[in-house]
Amino acid sequence: MVQHRQSFMRGTLVLSVAAFINRILGFISGMYIARVLGAEGIGLLMMAHPLVPLVITITELGLPVAISKLVAEAHARGERGKVRRILHVSLAVTSVLSIALTTISLLGSEWIASILLSDQRAYYAMLAITPIAPIVAISAVLKGYFRGMQQMKTIAASDVLEHTVQIACVLALVHLLLPFGIAYAAAGAMAASVVSEAISLLFLIASYKLYGESKLQGETWASNVKQGRSTLGELLQIGLPTTGHGVIHSLYNTFQPLLITSSLALAGVGTLLATKQFGLLAGYVFPLLFMPSFITQSLSTALIPAIGEAAANKNNLLMHERMNQALSLGLLIGAPATVILFEWATPLTTLIYNAPEAGLLLKILAPMFFLHYFDAPLHAILLGLGRAKATLWNYVAATIFKTVGIFVFGSQFGIIGIAYGIGIGIVMQTLLNFFSISGSIGFYWSIRPYIKVGICMMLMAICGHWTYNYFTVQGLPLLWSVITSIVSSLLFYFITLVLTGTLNWKSKLQRFSIPW
Repeated sequence: MVQHRQSFMRGTLVLSVAAFINRILGFISGMYIARVLGAEGIGLLMMAHPLVPLVITITELGLPVAISKLVAEAHARGERGKVRRILHVSLAVTSVLSIALTTISLLGSEWIASILLSDQRAYYAMLAITPIAPIVAISAVLKGYFRGMQQMKTIAASDVLEHTVQIACVLALVHLLLPFGIAYAAAGAMAASVVSEAISLLFLIASYKLYGESKLQGETWASNVKQGRSTLGELLQIGLPTTGHGVIHSLYNTFQPLLITSSLALAGVGTLLATKQFGLLAGYVFPLLFMPSFITQSLSTALIPAIGEAAANKNNLLMHERMNQALSLGLLIGAPATVILFEWATPLTTLIYNAPEAGLLLKILAPMFFLHYFDAPLHAILLGLGRAKATLWNYVAATIFKTVGIFVFGSQFGIIGIAYGIGIGIVMQTLLNFFSISGSIGFYWSIRPYIKVGICMMLMAICGHWTYNYFTVQGLPLLWSVITSIVSSLLFYFITLVLTGTLNWKSKLQRFSIPW
């Protein structure tokens, strides 16, 4: 490799910065789409999207996760030939499967739409997004390779490029197609994703040509694929449970709009209103909930090869150190994010989406979503340990609870009950992953830092509530009341962290790390 391997935390920082930029770009794009298409148009987008992740999941066979783990281990042992063989076998498998399944999806699109779409206006959007599957599948394999080599800068650059192109295409296509109707405008927004993913893939291919493993003497694609049976077996040992997890996740997301609208119908909600309420939840509330998690998601991306490498070297101390860093960061980020999303729920949805009615749903989900900031690192730790089967069964159990919760609560209490059902699934999945790791290699932690952060959260909420009411009474516009009160409460939060000794910048989170 021309480039040097990046450290674990440096790679996390690079991905976090890129993810932050992407969230900002995505938010700008989302705000534009939400205001132009409205809740009804967002509902059409959310209904059309779930089929593609299912196709992508099946074609990937969980290989990107397996690639990052196995490439990290092979590179640590200096097995350059195996690194290239892993990549070539993975690309061959995903290319054939993705093209075949995408072709089938396009040919059977009308039949699929008649079964899955509760609102047939989403058909054009579903058709527009379908060609993205082979592009994403091949990109995911290349990203798995760069993750395994811990070259996070390449992944970060490709993601930023993708989102930059996407926002430009969204603005252009939605504007051009909106006069033809909301269904065509939604299709234009989906087509923008295809274009941006294609540009990102070209960048990844060029990066591999420049920085990838050099070709060995006498090596060919055909020889690597022919000799790759044992390599494929290693990949599938991790990949198949991951695929099972992804398939269930994609199937659930595919049928989730139907599940939610059916539950709302039992509660006496009509089709148009159900589509609108689903758009409020999936298009407005979820993006706000997921936005602060970009740091823990970035950490998780770097965590899989880091844990895998430490496990291969039987370095238990390093494994627990990485685990503790991940959970510490999840705690520090998740705590203020939860307070902000709960305390300023309605003002945020009003300012960003002009949809104050979404504030109640955000307020319900925010406290339960706090555990999600721990779930991504916990999931990555299990994968790094090679316990992909545990993540699969944990997800199955959590999805069953969530499905039952959505149906039972949704049919009784409408969209509010559905929010509670989704929250139950989030809590269940995080707890199951925690218990799986605890039963595998143990968890050693101190409860004191978590109590301190909990107290800081409460003080932050009180400060935020008081300052927001004060600025509102003083007649400040809503925008400035929200900004000033959030900034004030965040400053107060970090000051209390420092005063209580919970946060110590010089020790880089070690102040409340696991005592050995």
